[in-house]
Amino acid sequence: MQRDARGLPLSTDSAEAAVLFDRAVEHYLKFHLDTMALVNQALTADPCFVMGHCLKGYLLLAGANPAHRPAVAAALAAAEAGTAVATMREQRHVAAFSAWQRGALPEAFAIWRALLDDDPTDLLAVRICDTTHFRFGHTQVILEQADRLADAWTPELPGYDCFQTVWAFAHEEAGDTAGAEHAIDEAHARDPANFFAHHVKAHILEMESRPGEGADWLGAQTAAWHLGNNLVHHLWWHRALMQLELGERDSVIESYDRNIRNLDAPLTKAAPDQFNDLQNATALLWRLEQLGLDVGNRWNELADKAQARIGDSAYRLLPPHLMLALAATGRDEAAARFLAALREQAADATRWDAGVIGDVVLPTCEAGLAHRRGQHAQVVALLAPRLGAIRLLGGSAAQRDLFRQILINSATKADRRDVVAAVIAEETASRSVPPSHRIGYAKAARWLMQGTGIAT
Repeated sequence: MQRDARGLPLSTDSAEAAVLFDRAVEHYLKFHLDTMALVNQALTADPCFVMGHCLKGYLLLAGANPAHRPAVAAALAAAEAGTAVATMREQRHVAAFSAWQRGALPEAFAIWRALLDDDPTDLLAVRICDTTHFRFGHTQVILEQADRLADAWTPELPGYDCFQTVWAFAHEEAGDTAGAEHAIDEAHARDPANFFAHHVKAHILEMESRPGEGADWLGAQTAAWHLGNNLVHHLWWHRALMQLELGERDSVIESYDRNIRNLDAPLTKAAPDQFNDLQNATALLWRLEQLGLDVGNRWNELADKAQARIGDSAYRLLPPHLMLALAATGRDEAAARFLAALREQAADATRWDAGVIGDVVLPTCEAGLAHRRGQHAQVVALLAPRLGAIRLLGGSAAQRDLFRQILINSATKADRRDVVAAVIAEETASRSVPPSHRIGYAKAARWLMQGTGIAT
């Protein structure tokens, strides 16, 4: 029996496996490229290491790629084979892994909650529960969990800076950017190669509309990004959004090809359809087109990836992004099959998320297609009643902002001043910089002001 860095028991007699497991968990939270390699090294040191197999399965499931299913099943079988000698905490992890693999996420969430009630310094449980809730739009849950666990974490505890990033991201997404920034600056000072800390800082700077500072801060971190996984592409995406605000459109196109969607880059070659990469690319191309830029044939390879993932809704935020690529390339037959697959899932009473698929994911996809076709009244009909429910797509406020921009763009063209006024009012209340000075909202804000006299 070994113990992890915080003293929790691990059912392995291999000190090497325990050390590698700790490092893998830390690197998982910090988005380092070598995380899976460390897990595999731990399993080489002890092929029967239950938590090693469980961590491997968690990582594969988090990848949200249907191609991983055989490897997920193998990891689960190996983890379950060792449960007889595992601790109660480890058995709970295996049970949560099994529930997630079966698509029973509410069961997994309940197990993780019970696990963290008993062992609040289980760093793997902290993160896997947090990030899975995040992916399904459970913003208040991750905030409550971060605050509930905070008293168990002290600066002397190994992994404290990792917990700080989790706490800070929960607070940023809930609107507490000041508290989040204080925590994230401390975490970054402890480890400048904590790429999740870079990500949280990017969100803070984005939500506080500090594009010049944000572009400079992120640019100063890039020397270490070769150690990171695909999150690095997302960090470049955040920087590109800030550059758009600064009017640096040529730099954004260059960064798209070099840093965000470089098909020759090793990370992209290793995972050409990684879900976050596809979201980054489609969301940025859509914005560039709205600014009048010709993006050439860049949509085509994204549409190929979208067509290959028809029926994949493991991560709700992905399908609406994929639909943008299908719509942009005029692949009407593929788009029809894409929507039909979602309708079938929405009608499946055995799915825990069938309601959200039908009520939110499907209409958002339909809106993306309608926008490309110029059916702007239809976009408004689909998105305006669901503006609050869009959070159930999961992901961050910065990512979901794309669909607010799609709505306001169509509402302007459909002469729906009521809808534009409502969105502009929300943006005015939630940001320190008025919509008239933000690139995704400025045109609509000026249109509204000219027509009604409303100050923005």
